[in-house]
Amino acid sequence: MRGPAPLRPALARTAPFLSALAATALLLTACGTEHAGTGSTGADAVQPPSSAQLDDPGKDGVRITSLTLPSTSPSPTPSPTRDYSVSADSLDLATDSEVIADYEVTNEGTESLTYSVVFTFMSDDGGAVTNQTATVRDVGPGKTVRGTVRAGELPPAAPRVTRAKVLEVTKVPASEDPAAPGTCPASGIRVSADEGDAAMGLRVVGLHLDNCGTRDYTVEGYPLLKLLDNDRKPVNGIKILDGSSEITTGAGPDNQPRPVTLAPGESATAGLVWRNTTTSGTPVNVPYVQVRAMPDAAPVTVTPNLDLGTTGKLGVRPWEKAER
Repeated sequence: MRGPAPLRPALARTAPFLSALAATALLLTACGTEHAGTGSTGADAVQPPSSAQLDDPGKDGVRITSLTLPSTSPSPTPSPTRDYSVSADSLDLATDSEVIADYEVTNEGTESLTYSVVFTFMSDDGGAVTNQTATVRDVGPGKTVRGTVRAGELPPAAPRVTRAKVLEVTKVPASEDPAAPGTCPASGIRVSADEGDAAMGLRVVGLHLDNCGTRDYTVEGYPLLKLLDNDRKPVNGIKILDGSSEITTGAGPDNQPRPVTLAPGESATAGLVWRNTTTSGTPVNVPYVQVRAMPDAAPVTVTPNLDLGTTGKLGVRPWEKAER
């Protein structure tokens, strides 16, 4: 999956006491006289959450339908007998917690899909404060599924979140979706890809095969791959190599493939290795990779987002038993 947009540095802010006092006065005027026991007034009153105006059109069938922002309590009045100050950190923490976005996912295709959606929560000037990812599984054709995503805990000095948008959407056939953590497919074999590692233009993504079933499973050789574009159509012109020595020696020696028998609870790993070097020609990006652990295994589609540059090749390392 593509990496989310980089987050902007947190900016310190202050909250003037005059604004807080004005807000308190306005609240008291609107509510009139409170009877005993009916609630709190003055500096202890808390405004209800507010809904922000949305201007994001959404992406690939996913859109935010509402954004709920917390309201902060008016700042306390300074004590006449001691030095009282309100820190920007405490105000930011109160302001930026419990930010909630409601969204909906509409499948306009002809097959059930699983969506992975990156939402970005932004400050008033459009800078990203935090990103959150939601997975929506098995959305049938023509169906709409609704959900909620939270901005979560934010650094004390983070800017106040006022906006949100759909940053990135990937979708794979529900029948080829990697099994959710803690679940096991009927096959007893769970295939997934990790986040990968990148250094000096060298990219390495690990493929993981877990025997979550009740019987031994033997795998041998290299994962079988099909490279797919944004529309999940085959990407041509890329040479898939056995091993990674033609690309780098930094990923370790190319071991010869051998049978690997996995008892229940054991795992195997393989690796995708490439460089994103770009010279002449058009760079190739491969957002989706369909993986078969063995020729007779069911396909699983992962989203490593291979930025192959103009190199035209991808190295594949064989399955090896993972260390416990």
